[in-house]
Amino acid sequence: MRIITLLPSATEIVCALGLGDRLVAVSHECDFPERVKSLPKATRSNISAGLSPTEVDGQVVQAVEEGKALYTVDSDLLATLQPDLIVTQGLCDVCAVNYETLQETVKRLPPPLAEAIELVSLEGTSFDQILGDIERVARATQAEATAATLIQDLRRRWQALRSRRHPAKPRVLALEWPDPPYFGGHWVPEMIAAAGGIDVMGSIGIDSGRCTWKEISEQDPDVILLIACGFGLDRNVEFARQLYSRPDSAQLRAVSEQRVWACDANAFFSRPGPRIVDGAEMLQAIFSNGAEKRPNALRVTGTAAT
Repeated sequence: MRIITLLPSATEIVCALGLGDRLVAVSHECDFPERVKSLPKATRSNISAGLSPTEVDGQVVQAVEEGKALYTVDSDLLATLQPDLIVTQGLCDVCAVNYETLQETVKRLPPPLAEAIELVSLEGTSFDQILGDIERVARATQAEATAATLIQDLRRRWQALRSRRHPAKPRVLALEWPDPPYFGGHWVPEMIAAAGGIDVMGSIGIDSGRCTWKEISEQDPDVILLIACGFGLDRNVEFARQLYSRPDSAQLRAVSEQRVWACDANAFFSRPGPRIVDGAEMLQAIFSNGAEKRPNALRVTGTAAT
């Protein structure tokens, strides 16, 4: 079976099922596990490179208003590689190629090839639904036995998180975008809850959304997480440091008391795949003051990360 994945979480799921050797192409954003970086890229972004978060938001808003796709699929590459299965998503038009764009691309391929390709769309917005997406990929690839073992382990670890007692539940703001601010949604509030915190703005299974600094100030969270979608640890550290110089955020209690954390969002928060359990385990360590300095999360003060 020849598989193409058009979003990072799909790539991670396929590899977690032991099918990495069947991947023939991935999206331009796929970077885990390491070996997928060398595969052909089947997508590209239509958003300009090198923009600030504010500029990216502006281009996205404009594209949505004009009905333009944010990503392009390389139809010539699809025709050359002749995949049996393509995995995409129907959850967020901003995050990756959506199902409708893929359908339109496949329709333009030669009829015998187009008819032979199976399309799978992932749409999980919660922990259980993400496990359902793993099962969906497993059925399409006849990897049900491997999926059952993987899901059993993920459920065991998730339940272990939820079963631990937390004497004090911190009130947490997860910033999915720094400017303009967006609070995290979908599975992120569920990760926070599993780790022993309370999300002050997001709701489990509900979209992330734009908010104002006034609304954030009214909530005045105990902890702020910088998990800007599409960015790793270094850029989220940069965004976290900027909170200390912003007039509209510098007076927040989490900022004044230096309880601002930057995390590798790409690895543990932005992608609905197996590693959200790792992310929740990381959060539990943060909330219990047991994280200290670690490779994928840093507490950021006004002058340095610790």
